[in-house]
Amino acid sequence: MSSALSILKQFWGYDQFRPLQEDIVRSVAEGRDTLALLPTGGGKSICFQVPAMMNDGLCLVVTPLIALMKDQVENLNRRGIPAFAIYAGMQTRDVDKVLALAREGEIKFLYVSPERLQSKRFLWYCEVLPVKLIAVDEAHCISQWGYDFRPAYLQIASIREHFPDAPVLALTATATSKVREDICTRLQLKEPAVFVKSFARPNLSYSVMELDGKLAKIRQILDRLPGSAVIYCRNRRQTKDIAELLVSQGISAGYYHAGLPAAERTARQEAWIKNEVRVMVCTNAFGMGIDKPDVRLVLHADVPDSIEAYYQEAGRAGRDEEKAYAVLLFHERDLREMKERIPLQFPSLEEIREVYQAVVNYLQVPIGSIEGVYYDFDINDFVKRFSINITLAFSVLRILEQEGFLQLSESVFMPSRAEFVRDRDGLYDYEQVNPDMEPLIKTLLRTYEGIFDNSVPIFEKQLARLMRIGEQDVIHDLKLLHRQAVISYQPRKDQPQLSFLQERVSASYLRIDMALLQQRQKAMEERVAAIEAYVRNSDTCRTQQLVAYFGERDTAPCGVCDVCVKKQKGDLQLKEFGELTKAILGALQETCSLETLMQRVNAEEGRILETLQFLVAEGCVLRDKDGLLRAV
Repeated sequence: MSSALSILKQFWGYDQFRPLQEDIVRSVAEGRDTLALLPTGGGKSICFQVPAMMNDGLCLVVTPLIALMKDQVENLNRRGIPAFAIYAGMQTRDVDKVLALAREGEIKFLYVSPERLQSKRFLWYCEVLPVKLIAVDEAHCISQWGYDFRPAYLQIASIREHFPDAPVLALTATATSKVREDICTRLQLKEPAVFVKSFARPNLSYSVMELDGKLAKIRQILDRLPGSAVIYCRNRRQTKDIAELLVSQGISAGYYHAGLPAAERTARQEAWIKNEVRVMVCTNAFGMGIDKPDVRLVLHADVPDSIEAYYQEAGRAGRDEEKAYAVLLFHERDLREMKERIPLQFPSLEEIREVYQAVVNYLQVPIGSIEGVYYDFDINDFVKRFSINITLAFSVLRILEQEGFLQLSESVFMPSRAEFVRDRDGLYDYEQVNPDMEPLIKTLLRTYEGIFDNSVPIFEKQLARLMRIGEQDVIHDLKLLHRQAVISYQPRKDQPQLSFLQERVSASYLRIDMALLQQRQKAMEERVAAIEAYVRNSDTCRTQQLVAYFGERDTAPCGVCDVCVKKQKGDLQLKEFGELTKAILGALQETCSLETLMQRVNAEEGRILETLQFLVAEGCVLRDKDGLLRAV
């Protein structure tokens, strides 16, 4: 068995682990059930990837995020590690191929959604899969008291019956003490080792500002803080409006939300990661699984629904452990509207049944079994056509998902598929009458094995390259062949997919556990109250407030948040503060070290340091990675 450090060096190029990583890896390698809480950017994937590489067998990774699956699979494959993912929208044949490779020991990591674990096909393969480790990412989703509960997670524990000797590693970035206990219970962790990294981020300065004119403040903050930035907004329209305003003022910005086509989202994300675009204005659909270390600012233009969501999103700043800022802007109406949304998020049984009926009407789904069928689902078109409040629609879909009736997947790329529907004689006759279509027909037959008898994935770009014509010309001719009943052609899909997990029933027979729904509403009200308290509390260190929510006590004040800086500034007499500020900024017109600054400014060392700390926190002075200082 290779050592953990040698594996880390060989495949990831690191000479040492981050804090707690090595302890977690050792616990998992020893076969112990383990719960690990590492903040966003804490390197959670290393904690199961390294121990899996230390031993033989397959690591089964359960994660709800398709984008994260694909990203990690690509990263592992680039390192020469065989990894595959099974996700919503894959054809049965493709799923079987991946599971067959896993059965034969040809795969090291198999990523699956929690819903996939309960499919009959997957359970059948479980009898022969060589699973030696089960990693459960985003483990807080298993708790009904967490902020992102997903019912499919409740079924994960049952998969352990098939792999009794495989330890389970549960990973999350955000979980209160109550949620941690729920994770251990519901995953049936046996005497688990629990590792919790401090939730404090010493390099991250938190600030909260109450104001009405948010746009002017956003511009001011961006002018004062150079570097890559993320601005989170509540709705899609706002992302576009703010991005366009910033661009009009000469700031490089793009916007991102789940309603954009996948190719466009990917292109915008890549441009931001490569620093071709400085600011990404987005909804909370952006950021999960993105490891960009040099983000200097995360700004919330709206108040998130929970401390968990805020901590995770704000934590995307400063992963390189250099100075970074998390700023939350709010107005009283934001808090009022947030509380007013709660009843919409927990509708009555009658409202749930009405939306369910509208969904099946929209998709034209007949009563009966439809397991495994995926429907394109455009929620904006749906709510417009049926005059339904979009918050209510999202809430009902979430409840129906939590109750196990249906599943709304994020945008899924499903490649085009084609199959010949004419027999060989009919195809020959068609080619005689339509000779201009013969090159495409011949290319399809030569390129895609089995296409004459089965529906197989095809790729228009590949066909265009082989035929030396434009991709749009290929698509046009494929559609023509489809209309003329030569082939069955299904163009690629790039939209959210809705599937029914149970037989489609009449809306009047829909059964919902309303008592449990009321309990969830109470938990939601408590989370909203917690974020409101955080926003309003301008007396306690921001870091102390955040870590206390997650059960971490006795944390020292951070010294860099808006509350701490205000207190430090108050300790200095106003006149002295003004004089020192002027002297320090004058001395830092040229970059210099702290030692040189002390020599240039004639004042008590402690006072200089207090004033300097305030100026750094406010972005008036920058400190580079070598500790050198300069005025902005």
